[in-house]
Amino acid sequence: MMWEDKRYLSFNYEMKRLFNSKVIKLSLDGGFTCPNRDGTIGDKGCIFCGEEGSGEFAASRSLSLEKQIESQKELLSKKWSEGKYIAYFQNFTNTYSTYEDLKQKYNLAISQEGVVGLAIATRPDCLTEEILELLEEINKKTFLWVELGLQSIHERTIKLIRRGYPLETYDEAIKQLNKRNIKVVTHIIFGLPNESREEILSTVKYVANTNTWGVKLHLLYIQRDTDLHEYYKKSPFHILTREEYISLIVDSIEQLRSNMVIHRLTGDCKRALLVEPLWSLDKLRVLSGIDMELKRRNSYQGIAWEK
Repeated sequence: MMWEDKRYLSFNYEMKRLFNSKVIKLSLDGGFTCPNRDGTIGDKGCIFCGEEGSGEFAASRSLSLEKQIESQKELLSKKWSEGKYIAYFQNFTNTYSTYEDLKQKYNLAISQEGVVGLAIATRPDCLTEEILELLEEINKKTFLWVELGLQSIHERTIKLIRRGYPLETYDEAIKQLNKRNIKVVTHIIFGLPNESREEILSTVKYVANTNTWGVKLHLLYIQRDTDLHEYYKKSPFHILTREEYISLIVDSIEQLRSNMVIHRLTGDCKRALLVEPLWSLDKLRVLSGIDMELKRRNSYQGIAWEK
């Protein structure tokens, strides 16, 4: 089974199908914080989270949203000369504010020229009834999806990474968003400390059985000035090799439903901040390795799900 030149349903393929155009994500910083940082749940954040809240490639929060969108368009025009845009609220927890503040920022973002959709990265425990109503309203105006950072289903890992909410909260968030016809993208991290191959794949299988519209499959990378870096120095754990990662990703692609959109197949880190694994800097080699392994197996997305 093929989706143009890929053996999986990529974000690019799905956006071209829906919008008949290249669709480019504009990474924005809405000026939000996180309940896992402001003392509500915790004050250190997740163990792997850096100072910019997993938004190291987003525009600067010192700029207005309009200026951020302009600067991102200009920056990305060097790679893509034309296309349509998704306004992507990426840093920290982007439903963690007042109804009025969120409504103003979401509507401002989707009103900008060329913006055809909105993506909101958040936590499953930051979706109050009021916020869900706002998202339902926005969903009627534009192409919307909400990203939830699940990372793992395993209690030992959840405690270690200080995620701060139980699996049941994720399940309820999926249920409430689906009820309002709002698309969900689930994040999974591969290579979390001391998780086995079987445990990683059990998280993938769990997500494959939910009503999530899409997934982001991330490589765990160790970034300087994070608690994960300190943990790694004191308690070294196995870092996935490129070959192990590619094999796990292909196993996962096989387990996902064939209509589940794959938004990401690896992770990004600024070169100056990256400690491990250094092989992740060659992203194209990783992606081509995934393509080659799928071809070698004569495999494709959903083959294991269909069985």
